[in-house]
Parts: sequence; structure tokens; C-alpha cells
Amino acid sequence: MLKLARHDMLSGLANRRELERRLELEWDRLRRDEKPLGVVFADIDYFKAYNDAYGHAAGDRILARVSETLRASLLRPADFAARYGGEEFVLVLPDTDEVGAADVARRVLEAVDALAIPHSGSPEFGRITLSLGVASTVPDAGGSTDALLDLADRALYGAKRGGRHRVHVTGGD
Repeated sequence: MLKLARHDMLSGLANRRELERRLELEWDRLRRDEKPLGVVFADIDYFKAYNDAYGHAAGDRILARVSETLRASLLRPADFAARYGGEEFVLVLPDTDEVGAADVARRVLEAVDALAIPHSGSPEFGRITLSLGVASTVPDAGGSTDALLDLADRALYGAKRGGRHRVHVTGGD
């Protein structure tokens, strides 16, 4: 029962509650160690159009495949992926600066591209793609996990404004 309370049933990833719990734990640990905490916000591009074109059951299968790909793209035991909600995901990368987090985000982008899942509702690409926003900070007493997530979310919207299917790093306009 405890696993159900911490994991999203569809994706198999940590759920938002578990994301918040583990993000706080890493924040506190890395604040003590004075090391960076990287976060990647990922969103499936044109997901509503995918559901409209292929149906919600097909959309659920895409969420599961992308989730599996996200998890497989994480190479270190402390890194973890969570479903934030809908078609949004968060990768938490302890002891990772912006450069390292951007490298992980690019690896994820390439892995999802390699799936080559057709998507007729994606006007530019014709396949499932992701937009990813990257942020990293060295936690301190004046900051918060919410502020870090907000930075990554703003970077995600930078990726979307820049044309989707790309990685955007905080401050990297």
C-alpha cells in the first residue's frame, strides 16, 4: 500500500507527493554539502492533440513509454523521475549543475526521438517529442525547492516559446 501512495500508477514513476518529499530531502542534504541540485521539467509536446487523434488509451500508453524512457535515461542511483501531472515530468538530479542537467535533458530528448512514435497532431515533427527546461542551484537557507521548480518550469516555457522539441536552460535565452 505504501508504494501506491508514493508512485503514479500509470507511469510507474514517483508521484507528485513523493517528488516533493524526496526533493526536500535532497535539498537539505545538498545544502549541508554545499553541492548543486539540478532539476529538469519535461513536457510531451502537443499531447492533447495526440489524445484527440488517437484516443486516451493510446495517450496512456505514450505516457507509460515516455516514463520508461525517462527512467532508463537516468544513470545514477540518486537521480529520479516523477510524474508532475498530466503530461509533465520532473527529473531530480542531485549533485548536478546546469551543464550536467542539460546533458541529461539532451540524453532524454534523444531517447524519446529514438522511439519514433508517430504523432499526426504534431505540426512540425510528426512524432512524439519533448520540451525540457533545466535549472540548478546550490541549495541555501534563503531558497526553496518551489523556487527551483519554478525556474525549471520557466525554462520549459522558454523551450516551448523557442519552437518546442528542445532543451532550454535557465537564463539561456
